[in-house]
Amino acid sequence: MAAVMTVAGSPLAIGFTTLAATSLLWLLGSLRFLFPNVLIEPPSRFKVGFADDLGEGQVDSRYTAQHGVWIVHHVCEGRAQIYALKAVCTHLGCTPVWLEAEGKFKCPCHGSGFHKDGINFEGPAPRPLERFAIHIADDGQLEVDKSLTFQHELGQWRDARSFVPG
Repeated sequence: MAAVMTVAGSPLAIGFTTLAATSLLWLLGSLRFLFPNVLIEPPSRFKVGFADDLGEGQVDSRYTAQHGVWIVHHVCEGRAQIYALKAVCTHLGCTPVWLEAEGKFKCPCHGSGFHKDGINFEGPAPRPLERFAIHIADDGQLEVDKSLTFQHELGQWRDARSFVPG
């Protein structure tokens, strides 16, 4: 008789154990739903150093990985400017790379090319790269503000907030 109880009780024990484990997993899944995912993004305003540290014709790529921006000191429309180019291709949003030897930005996805000033000259990109707002902060450093962008085709690159005289 004891052998019959052990055999009959065994599937019952397995069933209740499975039910308890499933209920526990559902409970943990429900509790996880109550806590949202947190995405920590870098600040939209950040300092990139002093204007004197950036030589004319130089492209600073130190901030591309974390902030998605290049700091460029270049002559545009006949005057030296320091500006912050948005590191996003205007074709499909890939991140172009700066090719120092060729003096251009090149998108690895579909081959769009951009001059040092951000103007597109090859590939499928329909328009130039965008600029972020940049100004000289109270401590004398250049400060980029990613909350404000400027587009060349709308004539916004003439806005004094899109560059710092170099």
